[in-house]
Amino acid sequence: MVEGQGAAPQQELPEQPQGHGADVVELEYRPAVRDLSSALRARRGVSKAGRRQFWVLGAAAVVVALECALALAGQDASTLPVIWFVVFAPLVMLSPWLQARQVHRLAERLGTFRVTVTDAGVTVATDNSTETLNWMAQPRYRETADAFVMLSPDKNAVGFTLLPKRAVRAPADVDRLRAVLDRNLTRV
Repeated sequence: MVEGQGAAPQQELPEQPQGHGADVVELEYRPAVRDLSSALRARRGVSKAGRRQFWVLGAAAVVVALECALALAGQDASTLPVIWFVVFAPLVMLSPWLQARQVHRLAERLGTFRVTVTDAGVTVATDNSTETLNWMAQPRYRETADAFVMLSPDKNAVGFTLLPKRAVRAPADVDRLRAVLDRNLTRV
């Protein structure tokens, strides 16, 4: 276009929207096992099945303690509960990490994750796909030391979206992301 022939001067748009409700937070990351493990531990803490695992593990620990007390008192005690506890307690405790390794294999194929969080919802774009979630799809979230984990509303929180804190562009974006999530989701 030639200048001076009626072309309107272009105005520069601000880089970041200003004011309440206008935050846009962008994240970019490649999934890591530690991120996924953190998300699965957070999910386990709010899911009915995850809470049930801890109750069963606690009940088993009480039975093992009682069996050990009987054995120390010279009573006839069974070693079977102790054996079961020694085998299954580590499996329950390691299950988020074991699951994260499996999920990581799938997520690794998707390449780099580029996430945009706004007051309208969350868009997750990978090298192979794009998905947009409104806030009703995953209406609650949990914050861990390393990530924000958005969770589906069902009792076992089957669906989740991982937002690792390491993936933000600037350290101040963690607080901005928390503010957007607090405005639109329920913290659990």
